[in-house]
Formats: sequence, C-alpha cells, structure tokens
Amino acid sequence: MRISKKSLKNFFESEEYTPMVLKRIYKEFGARTKDKRKKLRQIIKELEDEGFIFRDGRGRYRRLSDNLRIGTIEFTRSGVIAFVFTDDYQEIAVPVEFASTAMHKDRVVVEIVGKWKDLPKGKVIKILERGLKKVVGVFEKRRIYGFVIPDDPKINYDFYVAPEYIKDAKPGQKVIAKILKYPSPGRNPEAEIVKVLGDVEDPSVDLPSVIVKHDLPWPGEFPEEVIAEANAVPVKISKTQYKKRRDFRDQIIVTIDGEDAKDFDDAITVKKLENGNYLLGVHIADVSYYVKEGSKLDEEAYKRGTSVYLIDTVIPMLPFKLSNGVCSLVERQDRLVMSVEMEIDRKGRVVKSWIGEGIIKSKKRLTYTLVNRLFEGDARAKEEIGEEISNMLFDARELMYIIREARRKRGAIIDIKSDEVKVILDDDGTVKDIVPRQRGEAEVLIEEFMIKANETVAEVFEHAGLPFIYRVHEQPDPDVIMQLKNYLAALGIEAKFSQNIHPGMLQKLLEQVGDHPLRSSVERLLVRSMKRAMYSAVNIGHFGLASYAYTHFTSPIRRYPDLVVHRLLKLYIKKGGAFSEDQIEKLSKDLPVTAKHCSRRERVADEAEWDLVDMKKVEYISRYIGKVFDVVVTNVTKFGLFVEIPEKMITGLVHVSTMDDYYYYDEKTNALIGKRKGKVYRLGDQLKAKVVSADKVRMQIDFVLVEEEKEKEEE
Repeated sequence: MRISKKSLKNFFESEEYTPMVLKRIYKEFGARTKDKRKKLRQIIKELEDEGFIFRDGRGRYRRLSDNLRIGTIEFTRSGVIAFVFTDDYQEIAVPVEFASTAMHKDRVVVEIVGKWKDLPKGKVIKILERGLKKVVGVFEKRRIYGFVIPDDPKINYDFYVAPEYIKDAKPGQKVIAKILKYPSPGRNPEAEIVKVLGDVEDPSVDLPSVIVKHDLPWPGEFPEEVIAEANAVPVKISKTQYKKRRDFRDQIIVTIDGEDAKDFDDAITVKKLENGNYLLGVHIADVSYYVKEGSKLDEEAYKRGTSVYLIDTVIPMLPFKLSNGVCSLVERQDRLVMSVEMEIDRKGRVVKSWIGEGIIKSKKRLTYTLVNRLFEGDARAKEEIGEEISNMLFDARELMYIIREARRKRGAIIDIKSDEVKVILDDDGTVKDIVPRQRGEAEVLIEEFMIKANETVAEVFEHAGLPFIYRVHEQPDPDVIMQLKNYLAALGIEAKFSQNIHPGMLQKLLEQVGDHPLRSSVERLLVRSMKRAMYSAVNIGHFGLASYAYTHFTSPIRRYPDLVVHRLLKLYIKKGGAFSEDQIEKLSKDLPVTAKHCSRRERVADEAEWDLVDMKKVEYISRYIGKVFDVVVTNVTKFGLFVEIPEKMITGLVHVSTMDDYYYYDEKTNALIGKRKGKVYRLGDQLKAKVVSADKVRMQIDFVLVEEEKEKEEE
C-alpha cells in the first residue's frame, strides 16, 4: 500500500479498521525500510496534530468517531465542572469526577457520555498534551519538603516540591515553579522552584504573578525573528503610497486619548457642510500595510490576539517600533491610514460614505482631560488647543449628541455608567489610591464616532453578503430577565418586558429608575443579565448597541480582529466589491476559527487585567482593617452577602455565620431572611460594614455588618 496522507486517511476511515499499534500499521503498509517508517510516522503525527486520530492508553491509534472529540480543557474556579473547547469550538461539559488526571489547559480526548444542561457531557479518556509548563503560587513548607499552592483556582492540584528543588524559597513566599511530573492517580504533580518572586504582600510580585498565571508573554518580549521583521519595517513612507492614497494632510485631524496613552490608533475630524449635514472623518492606523499576512509579525500578533493592559504596564500585540512608532498616529507626522468618511444628517443617519486608503498628519495630540476642560468653558484649555481646532471640536460635540440621540431612539443601551476604576500606583507598585474612571463628553465623543465607523464598515459586508468578522452580542436569557423583573417589582418598579426582549426596553428601564437611590444596583443586575460580546463570522447583530451589523475596525494596533477587517476591506476595494469563489471558500473556512480564537484571547486578557486590579484592591483595603464603610449589597447567596464600597468599587463578603440570626436564602425573591427576627437583606440594600480581613492569596475581603455587632453586644 502506498504511503501518503490520503491513503492513511482512507485506511483509518475504512469500516474494516480496528485500533492497532504502530508496528501493526507498519506491517499493513509494508513499511520495512527506515525511510518508509519515518515517512509513515511523520504523516501519522500530522493526522494526530489535526485531531483526525489519537493514540489511546494502550498505544493503539484510533480515529475520532461521533462520540469522541479532541480539545482543550478549562476548569472553572468552583472546581466542580470543566469545559472542553474543541478545535472547531464546540463546547463540552466535563464534571470534575470525569476529568481523570487532566489539568487546566491540557489537550484531551473526551468521550460524549450524555447531556449537561444544554451541552454534551464528556469524559476524559486520554490526555494528549499538557498545557501548563509553569505554575505561580505560594510556597508552603512541610518538614523537609514543600508544596506550591497555585494562585489560579482553576488548577485543581497542589504541587509537591522535593527538598532538592526548594532552592532558597521560604514559607509564605510567592514563587514560579517548573512542572516536573504531572498528576497520576493518587499522586500530586511535582515541581521545581525556578524563581522566588518575594513575599505575598510585596506589591512588586503582583505583575509577574498575573503574567505567569495567565501564560502571557513578558512586556516588550518578542521572538527574535519577530523583532527582526519589525526592525526591517521602513520608517519612511514610499512615494508610491503618497500617489495612490487620498491625501487628508490639510484637514484639521486630531487624536484624543488618555494621558498615559502611547499608541494612537484613531484620529478624527468633523466639518459642517453647507446643506446642514456633518462630514465625519475617522482615520485608523493602517497596520495591515506593515504587518503582512503570513509573516512572523502576523503569526505572533494572531497568537496574542490582543494587547493586554495591566494597570501601568502594557503587553503589546505588536513590537513597540510599530505600536508606538510607525503605525501610531503621532502628532505632526505623515501616517498611513484606513479612512471612513461619513456624511451624517441632522437625524444621525449616514447619507453617504467613502472607505479607502488615506494619508494624514495629525495636527495635535489631545487628551480627554484637556478636551473636557475645553467643553467645560476653560479659557486656558482653548488657548492651549488653538481656536481652529477648538471650533472643530465644538462642531464634533454637536454631532456627537445627534448620533447619540439617534442611537437612543433606535433602542441602544447608552445610560449604563462605567464600573471601571483607575488604580494609582507609586513607583514601587504600591497602591496610592483607587478612583472610579470618569467619562466626560470627550470620552463619549470618541466612543460615538468609533461606533459609527464600525457600523458603517460592517454594513458594507453585511449588504454584500461576503465573509467577514463581526462583533456580536446575543440577547439576554429570558430566565435572567425574569429575575431582573422580580427584583424590580420588589423595589416597587414595574418593568414591562415582552417575551422577545429588545434593548430599547432596558434603556427605558434605566430612564425609569432615573435618580432612584438603587439605580446603581439596577444597573449591576442589568449588566449581569447580559451575555458577553464576542467575535463571530456569523452576524447576529449587537444587542447592547441595538446594531444590526457591527465590527471592530478602529484599533488594529492592539486588536487582531481589527487588522483582519482592514485586510478584508482592502480586498473588497481591490476586487470592486466581489470576491472570487476560492477567496470566499477560504475566508468562510478561516474567519470562524480566527473569530473564536480572538474571543478566547480577549477573555484571557480581560481576566488578567481583572486579576491585577483585584489584587490591588485587596492591597488597598488591607490598610483599613477595622474601618467602617457605607456599602451596598451587590449579590445575595445562601452563604452570605456580597457588598461593595461604591466610591472604590471594592467588593467583599459578609458571611452568613457572622450575622445575628439564622438566615435562609429565598431563591424566588433573591433575599436572605432571618428565621427568628424576620429581617430581610436584598440586592441594593445600603448598609454599614466593617473590614475584618483582606487575604491577597485567596483574593478575598471579609466584612461584618456593624449593626449586627451592636445587636450581638446588646444580647
């Protein structure tokens, strides 16, 4: 039998095939020579990597049948359930008792054995490849040996450290350990400590802990071949590009970003037209000109998927030469862009648009703070910005309100306040303060213009019916919306929700609660009822924005999907709005994979950012042990109340065992009710609570209600 990929595939797919070891396959194919056996092994390895076959625990090669899947297993924080994501991004639930000795991020074979809720339920029958190579955690000493307790609760094992591998680690220190042996039945995994980060309470250990925990690259670190490609990128723009692109350099174009921004993706300009309409120009860094598809730069950008922003540290998707240099729309420098020009009428409708390659020279690098000062009437801000640019910005503000009102009228949710905080650090990484992020008119202006540009680009591909990457947002689950309705009813707020929920209903609800003292609680519950936005090759619309077609086009320096959208736009323009059959076939196959991958990378980045902020919140509140704060109940569970200090957005637990009565959880009203006294605690209740502990290892803050303390003392 001829040895080829096709013949091997046919061999494994044949009805006569029964699982067999490699030696038997050699015999079937007559592979008697060293070269033939090597070729056969290479093809088998390729088929394994593709997930077409796998090698079972007895060394036999088996093909994947209808009830077998290959994917990456991810455990939940609770430790009772895991989920396997297959290469085609099917999701399979795996109860922990069915996980064998698999660990978080392992590549596994699962057998479908039933149903779990609305997902298939699987059982791990083979671990193909271990996903974790290192672990970060706290070192604990036991006589002459020790253990590393992982920071990540998704890792369901402690790691044994033999005496010779402890090095200089001391109990209670945060360490990075290399995994030497993986778990087997009845045995813990084993590790060697390779780096001592420092004491758990030392602020300098937080950043490296998060980086290792989420398997992120170190800031500024790229493979040599990627750096070499970046260094070879020409700084000077060629004459050809000046000739072929639309020249916007004489227009009043500016960037508006945060004070600490280093990479500038987007620039804007607005002009009032004689017919009463507005001309909005959104110019986005043309990263696709510098990062060619299939290059080492491109492969690394795809692998990362997104830049990661860890308070005052950035792990960029692209090397700094591109992200902060030739791609960045820096002031008074010629830069290549992908441009969207939109003529917008007084009702916020795009009546005409142009999308294409351009070249700009930003007139000024503005900050949100400075522009907000201008809008507030600060004469010194106007002087610093200059009259010409200031006048353009006032026109832009007029347009922003027109666009925003149009979005409100179509039902978009626009009134939810941001729950983000700004963590202010000292030079050594110690928290100085935590403050809510303020959003002024300048931030809203950029947000509205970027939404409009993203919609305009997405609508081009939606109307053309061509393969594309959309940013989608599903409708909330009806059951969760019903919980929201019941909670509002308990507050005396009547909410009218139909079976077919529309974002406009939720926006009206926000307007209805207006200045209600529990508005922030309603907002929180509303956010919790929403699903997570993601990337998809199938357009299902964006629920929160009430947009029937939406994408991410405006940040290609820091998001890979935006870079893909730029390439698709260039192809669309080059082909006059029509792709070839081969292009459609290839894109239809590739884009769903890219969308799923980028959604997963975005999730990792978000979790890393949240982890570091949470660490800093624990560090900050640990200075205030014993202090009483005004708090609001943000969640009610059978084991207690989660409460938040609103001005710091720091959340902790009031455990039911510290309360003054036996409290039982009423699922229907989502409340804790005292059995003896009948006292009721609900979501949104405003209370006083004292901080009693802050544990940076467990990432847990504990409160007690001060009223409870007083009542206990009286008893």
